[in-house]
Amino acid sequence: MATIGKRLTKAYEGVSREKLYPIAEAIKLVKERATAKFDETIEVSMNLGVDPRHADQMVRGVVTLPNGTGRTLRVGVFARGAKADEAKAAGADVVGAEDLVEKVNNGQIDFERCIATPDMMPLVGRLGKVLGPRGMMPNPKIGTVTMDVASAVKGAKGGSVEFRVEKAGIVQAGIGKASFSEDKLVENVKALADAVIKAKPAGSKGTYVQRVAISSTMGPGLKIDPSSLTS
Repeated sequence: MATIGKRLTKAYEGVSREKLYPIAEAIKLVKERATAKFDETIEVSMNLGVDPRHADQMVRGVVTLPNGTGRTLRVGVFARGAKADEAKAAGADVVGAEDLVEKVNNGQIDFERCIATPDMMPLVGRLGKVLGPRGMMPNPKIGTVTMDVASAVKGAKGGSVEFRVEKAGIVQAGIGKASFSEDKLVENVKALADAVIKAKPAGSKGTYVQRVAISSTMGPGLKIDPSSLTS
């Protein structure tokens, strides 16, 4: 049986694993307990009343957090000609067409977010087995298949977060760093929650947002009162 270390035991002092905390109080407590030697990521998990095995209950989207994530992603863009130049000017880290398809197919994936112009999708579609399992396949529903590559690249670089419900009905996302102010973290959490709520599928019945928790990378998780996310 796993034992809880002294650091985590101390971090749990003064908090309850069962209490539902208002979002502002939860963030304050999580920040106070983020004592690792690096700037911990603040992560949110939302249990949703959906069954992702059914296509009409899939929850997926993208949201640009008002205060960014505190992390700079490497962005790859599949584009040609003027759109490739536009992507480079916007700050894309990797840009290409057939050459980039070949590299990715050979396992050379030097980016964390993938964007493509619509005309490139017949080529990019061949990479489904490579990019799909990593959750990186471009998709028009989340704005990663677009002719406006500049905005997509800037969004990815500036703090946009993709979310997708997992098999157990959970959406997880990093919404900032422990060094962020409490107000900025509250704004980011509420922006994510708003986007997830707006993405509620028609097939979802009953309570949609069932449970919400927040934690830092190395800290304890606290339960959040879902009603505080929309107030």
